[in-house]
Amino acid sequence: MSRTALRICPLCEATCGLSLTVEGARVTGARGDADDVFSQGFICPKGASFGEIDADPDRLTTPLVRRDGELVRATWAEAFDLIAARLPAITEEYGPNAVGVVLGNPNVHTMAGALYPPALLGALRTRNLFTASTLDQMPKHVSSGLLFGDPFAIPVPDLDRTEHLLLLGANPLESNGSLCTAPDFPGKLRALRRRGGTLTVVDPRRTRTAKLADRHVAIRPGTDALLLASIAHVLFEEKLTDLGALAAQVEGVPEVAYTLREFTPEAVGPACDVEPDEIRDIARELAAAPTAAVYGRIGSCTVEHGTLASWLVDVLNTLTGNLDRPGGALFPLSATDRAPRPAGPGKGFSLGRWRSRVGNHPEVKSELPLAALAEEIETPGEGRIRALIVSAANPVLSAPDGDRLDRALAGLDFMVSIDPYLNETSLHADVVLPPPPPSQSAHFDFAFNGFAVRNQVRYTRPAVPLAEGRMDECEIHARLVLAVSGLHGAEPEAVDAMVVERTLARAVDDPHSPVHGRDATELAARLTGAGGPERRLDLMLRLGPYGDGFGADPDGLTLERVLAHPHGIDLGELKPRLAQVIRTRSGRVELLPAPVAADLPRLRAALGERPAALVLVGRRHLRSNNSWLHNIPALNGGSNRCTLQIHPEDAARLGLADGAGVRITADGGAVAAPVEITDSVRRGVVSLPHGWGHSRPGSRLGVAAGRPGVNVNQLLDGSRIDPLSGTSVLNGFPVELVPLS
Repeated sequence: MSRTALRICPLCEATCGLSLTVEGARVTGARGDADDVFSQGFICPKGASFGEIDADPDRLTTPLVRRDGELVRATWAEAFDLIAARLPAITEEYGPNAVGVVLGNPNVHTMAGALYPPALLGALRTRNLFTASTLDQMPKHVSSGLLFGDPFAIPVPDLDRTEHLLLLGANPLESNGSLCTAPDFPGKLRALRRRGGTLTVVDPRRTRTAKLADRHVAIRPGTDALLLASIAHVLFEEKLTDLGALAAQVEGVPEVAYTLREFTPEAVGPACDVEPDEIRDIARELAAAPTAAVYGRIGSCTVEHGTLASWLVDVLNTLTGNLDRPGGALFPLSATDRAPRPAGPGKGFSLGRWRSRVGNHPEVKSELPLAALAEEIETPGEGRIRALIVSAANPVLSAPDGDRLDRALAGLDFMVSIDPYLNETSLHADVVLPPPPPSQSAHFDFAFNGFAVRNQVRYTRPAVPLAEGRMDECEIHARLVLAVSGLHGAEPEAVDAMVVERTLARAVDDPHSPVHGRDATELAARLTGAGGPERRLDLMLRLGPYGDGFGADPDGLTLERVLAHPHGIDLGELKPRLAQVIRTRSGRVELLPAPVAADLPRLRAALGERPAALVLVGRRHLRSNNSWLHNIPALNGGSNRCTLQIHPEDAARLGLADGAGVRITADGGAVAAPVEITDSVRRGVVSLPHGWGHSRPGSRLGVAAGRPGVNVNQLLDGSRIDPLSGTSVLNGFPVELVPLS
């Protein structure tokens, strides 16, 4: 007999509510939850394939450990015994920095990946942390940290109320949005058009999103910062700036005007390949709109001036008075965020508190560039990474020069991987710890609710009971923390209890906390939930901005109240709250931070650079998410292909035929791919998607190996990095093409 179970989709940032059909212990169908307070029934092909993803026969069902050079099945006890024996010994002999940690993008799509890495890093005390952020959104964290004093204070476009959206380097009709959590992003863009609003899309490709736009600007890749700087210049030149209520909260406006004086449309136009008159039109339309928002994503982040582009996005939002304004760009308030504090100065945000051992890369948000991981493993000397913990990451495919990293991983003394698959990275591990399928895990979006276009709270318990022999993902992470911290053998709830104790101790000492002065032990005893992770969620909800404060507000949120609303609780539209957000040392928005000012000469120099004849950009597909889903038959096929897209005129000039092979060469090497001739890319630009290359011996991804594609990041050697954020340049780099006979 079948039954229905609710589940929040963990497969992209849209976080849609799903209604699953379950027969026994198997998910047999998935549709959108029409009663979900946030997604209201929207679903994409990834969510519709939930059952197939859940039941993928290539998912690992037991731990693997390396014996005599081979990975073999093992018990959970054997796996954690080996970790407890090896990792502490390495740190004792070589120091804490001998262990590195790599956190992949899927961590922010799970409860375990949100709750336990801080405890793991605290136990290890290593400075060698690498995450997918330096392949994606780190420029936005840096610009927000410098502007507002908090790297997580990222304003999102108020999609439901804005009258004008300027969108750069994003294709939400394929990606479902990013750093802007919005179920049915396509529907919201169409609604914008229906109410008479304007959509301007800046992208070198005529994407599905660009086809929907009122204005499509086919910019030269990598020049987003130049275009944005010129738009700001026009606003100043034509006296179109109007900060409105922001004026008292912002400093540095005259300084920005002065430093952008050289970025005239006439100077910028040739570099961007955008007509000066069009730049002026974009600026005037932005200033004239009743409400407007500027939004940039990965195409404007993973380029040589990614942090400057991210900074300029919010400079424009500020200069037009649309920052922290309904219909503009607002700061979400998650249910598990800290309760609002009184406005005032904070500690600010700093870069480069330490540097990497080999490449001298500055730390950013306690992370080092993922592009530097291989050199930190390969290079002898004190502080060399000898052991690695990789959680839900596949950097052999996602980071530059996977061949080099592949060789480096093979030289580690010890490696642990938390991964459901034996993929291109985890095949190097000495211990592989597989989490259960998503149907067997609870779900709460700690990260993405902080970027949601509407405040809401939703939590779903496992749709299917944990299968025999499986271990809950939170327990896996908790036991890993215990194994590396000398507490191997303790119950996993000990980690959660420690976090609860520390959190409550800080809360009762904080004069701004709703539980200031109360007894922490008594408060801990009042927490509810089936196990440590739910107790921690209950704690965060109670102490959060909508929480009950342990009885202080009888109508406030608790875990029990959230569980009583299985389709979620709507917490209302986004509201202005800039004063609560700012944590700069000045207590104001610092519109021209010193690190940005120091990097602007590099952008000025780009005005005179001669552009490469041919540059490459990536692309997204609705039925994939980086390298995650290529092993799912329903999602691997059709238009989801690893082809090199090229404009017909460029193809004719180079003698390339549709469907024929082409050799692509760049800094890091060469790959070969089939040609796809299309006028959806502008002249001088080619496009190869990210996340492919499933052809390495030893991986166990049967479907993906049947259509492996090529790894676009093998074209990069890791030397191209945005200096402010440490983010790899994955878009807009020069390539050469040669037909394959």
